Amino acid sequence: MVVSADLLNAMLQTDAYLSDLLKQSQTQTIRVRSEISGWLQELRQKAAYEVAHQQLPTRRDEEWQFTDLRELKAIAFQNPPAVNVDRETLASFTLPEARHSQVVFVNGVFAPELSDLTGLPPGVFVGNLMGLPLEANYDAIKYIAHQDDATEVFTALNSTGFPDVAVIWAETNVTVEMPIHLLWLTVPTPNPALIQPRGLVIADPGSSLTVIEQYGVAIAACADFTNTPPYLNNAVLEVFTRDNARVNHTRYQRESGSGFHIGKTVVVQDRDSHYTTQSINFGAKLSRHHLNIWQKGPNTETYLNGLTLVDHAQVSDTHSLIALNHSHGITDQLHKCIVDAQAHAIFSGKVFVPQAAQQTQAAQLNRNLLLSPQARVNTQPQLQITADNVKCTHGATVSQIDADELFYLQSRGINAEQARDLLLDAFAAEVLDRIPLPSLRQRLSQCVACRTEELFV
Repeated sequence: MVVSADLLNAMLQTDAYLSDLLKQSQTQTIRVRSEISGWLQELRQKAAYEVAHQQLPTRRDEEWQFTDLRELKAIAFQNPPAVNVDRETLASFTLPEARHSQVVFVNGVFAPELSDLTGLPPGVFVGNLMGLPLEANYDAIKYIAHQDDATEVFTALNSTGFPDVAVIWAETNVTVEMPIHLLWLTVPTPNPALIQPRGLVIADPGSSLTVIEQYGVAIAACADFTNTPPYLNNAVLEVFTRDNARVNHTRYQRESGSGFHIGKTVVVQDRDSHYTTQSINFGAKLSRHHLNIWQKGPNTETYLNGLTLVDHAQVSDTHSLIALNHSHGITDQLHKCIVDAQAHAIFSGKVFVPQAAQQTQAAQLNRNLLLSPQARVNTQPQLQITADNVKCTHGATVSQIDADELFYLQSRGINAEQARDLLLDAFAAEVLDRIPLPSLRQRLSQCVACRTEELFV
């Protein structure tokens, strides 16, 4: 990549750690067609300029006041080398309903030999940008990195050096009945790895998609608290739901206990479109997920469901922004956190309802369950309303397991441990039951049961 004088001067002024990350990112090889190399060069140059004019966030920044990045800054991340993965490794990640609609990326790079897309119908493309027909490439690049918040430091860093682009694209009026499983598989390497997954989901007018986006780590043991060489997954997924399109999106993050995860999901909704997400965060030493919804037309529906389960010294941060810029929009958000030991959960949700968004319905609720005196949660549900004909609510609760509920169950012959398990399962089930795949619901319910059982041993 050719570095301009302005960019070089900016890099000299930025903080040293971010500058090193930027240098690593810029040396990453990117797999795209040669015909769009000019676009890629321009994108990388522009994104690098944005990164070079910023600082890595600290707790002095309002949006990061509860999330400390000092552990991350103590690690020198490098671009990962090429790795080999066999099909046996995928057995624990495969979902029966998506056995023939699974697309796999290893350390951010498309792995066609591990993917199986034989069950997909005509009218939908699943693969990477390199495999997309040339004319469609010219259309795809009109979507990548054009969202309103593309200059945020980690998002811009991803744009300077993503190694590949996952593409899921449903054509007009195509209904894809089979769920599409997008698996971002991390293979830890001896040196701390900087991995930057990038994805693009487009649902053309009248189309319908179900996408399961999973972040997992290729190790034999349970990933939750396994010590592997550290790595950073800095991921961006952009979702475009065109007029009258429907996308049901489940995002499941379960990095290793030594991993860091910074994720961004950006959703752009055109008129009469429908977007539903279930965001599940169980893994990583430190994770942060930005979920930004931009309404671009009237009559949109947006349903956001989230569950965070953290233990030991894990930190999990969820930031959401919903911008309702047109009339007759509906949004409903429920985010739950189960926090134990010295773990820390953060939730910050913003809903903007400007004057133009008349007859909007917006609801937001964050519920938190603390299982230890040392467990912490910071919650900031926020509504900014200037429209006068709306129905909007928001709230947050922070509590422990209710002693009266425990007593009630024990009075009916259930022992204390089983009673706690039942209450925790019921707390999580309100979100997990909204996941569209029975096998994934069952798998995650077992994970909750296993994790919460350990809490009381």
